[in-house]
Amino acid sequence: MSLGFQAWLSVCGYYNALRIAAHYARCIRHIDSAQMYRNENAVGQAVKESGLKREEIFITTKCASRSHGYEKTLAGVDESLSKFGFEYIDLFLIHDPLSGPVKRMETYKALLECRDKGKIKSIGVSNYGVKHLEEIKQAGLEAPAVNQIELHPWCQQKEIVEYCKKNDIVVQAYCPIVRGEKWGHPVLVELSKKHGRSEAQILIRWSLQKGYVPLPKSTHEERIVENAEVFGFELGSEDMGILDALDEGSQGAISWNPVNAA
Repeated sequence: MSLGFQAWLSVCGYYNALRIAAHYARCIRHIDSAQMYRNENAVGQAVKESGLKREEIFITTKCASRSHGYEKTLAGVDESLSKFGFEYIDLFLIHDPLSGPVKRMETYKALLECRDKGKIKSIGVSNYGVKHLEEIKQAGLEAPAVNQIELHPWCQQKEIVEYCKKNDIVVQAYCPIVRGEKWGHPVLVELSKKHGRSEAQILIRWSLQKGYVPLPKSTHEERIVENAEVFGFELGSEDMGILDALDEGSQGAISWNPVNAA
């Protein structure tokens, strides 16, 4: 099981949060950033000041729609490397499928080329539905290592998850604690009392036990540490079933969730 940290907040907010995460929460060694978040400079600086070696931290970034297309992607990868101040990026994702089938395929091929040149360790996608994943497969290209999508009990994206599992694609979950919008929900309150854990920890634990890589975010030191302390308990099958029953399909999404893009 693994846990990441998502950074897309204010400059001061995520910069400080990244330093806290790297220093205090030993299991948070996966930092999720993006070109769109405009935080690659700050992430790179925070990693340098963390006291950890580069190889001890797993860095993800994403190619924004405006950078889709073969040449733009090649240039975008170099720009991201420059902003981070790194020699390589562990995981580079296509942020979304919104640029259309031609450009997203060009982008994928460009990332494969960058991977082969050692600039990227692994490539993946984000917000991809089954249709978009099938495009890659039908083109005869290797499957992405990762698909990062919105995932929590109210938005379970079962068809996409099932496809990823069948094709050995790691599923990363953004918005795993629903941005706090479900705090006080009767199910969370009950499970929180039962296990003596916070509602956020219950949701992160659900994600881990489903086999996902959850990416919670926070700028508060105590919450970052709390979000990492989810390996000392387990939700029972009945608990998991109760949470599974909360699914509202696409209506349960709280983010943009463009998995049905043309």
